[in-house]
Amino acid sequence: MSDLFDVPGGADGADSQRPLADRLRPATLDEVVGQEHLLGESGP
Repeated sequence: MSDLFDVPGGADGADSQRPLADRLRPATLDEVVGQEHLLGESGP
C-alpha cells in the first residue's frame, strides 16, 4: 500500500463498480445459516 487511500485490487476493479447492497449480500448459504432472526418463523 503506497497511499493511505489505496484500494487493494485498484480503484477500477469490477467489485468497486457493483452497488453496495450487491457487495454485502450473502454469497453462500453458509453466510446465512445460523441467523435464526432471519430464517425463523418470525423472520422477515
